[in-house]
Amino acid sequence: MDSNEQAAAEDAAPAPPRRAGIAGLGTPYRVVAALALGALAVAACSHLAFVFLHVAPANTVSRQHARTIDGWIYPEFEQNWKLFAPNPLQQNIAVEVRAQVRTAGGELVTTGWRDLSAEDGAAIRHSLLPSHTEQNELRRAWDFFTGSHGEDDKPDGERGELSEEYLRRIALDRIRPEHRGGHILRIQLRSATTAVAAPPWSDEKTDTRTYYRELSWWTA
Repeated sequence: MDSNEQAAAEDAAPAPPRRAGIAGLGTPYRVVAALALGALAVAACSHLAFVFLHVAPANTVSRQHARTIDGWIYPEFEQNWKLFAPNPLQQNIAVEVRAQVRTAGGELVTTGWRDLSAEDGAAIRHSLLPSHTEQNELRRAWDFFTGSHGEDDKPDGERGELSEEYLRRIALDRIRPEHRGGHILRIQLRSATTAVAAPPWSDEKTDTRTYYRELSWWTA
């Protein structure tokens, strides 16, 4: 076989199969893929470590880095096990707001109560990709407030004052677009708590009346 025939035979021979996966990429692409996988692995391990320290009993590491851990976990990755707790939530709690508004004509008007929780529920109902913020921002703000105040609605230290400011800001952001022609002077919030009725097969008697907790008027 002369050289021409040998070259033709080599050209006709099938090319070796391409290696599967990252090994089949060129060297630059393999480096980029390896760096991307490494970054994902580090991020995943870091996230798992933060979650573990958050849910684990208090220890030296979690106490020393509490601010960093809380900054990563809240609010997107909050762990809540109330569904599996001995006493799961058995109440529907809605947060409502009303305002005193000075209209453009100088009239002082007190609005009716506006159910902010119902608006959040309507925004996420039937949504394939519901907003985590719409689901939890107002609820967590109210939990923050009630957890840092006594029965007399007086704040327990700086966290209580912070919770008031946070809740006030959320309420004002929700109602301001409705009153662009006037000036909001004060707002008032309240919770409407209704117990979940017992299932039809149960003999348990449940008081399903709605009970309200009204806060004082806050200057806007």
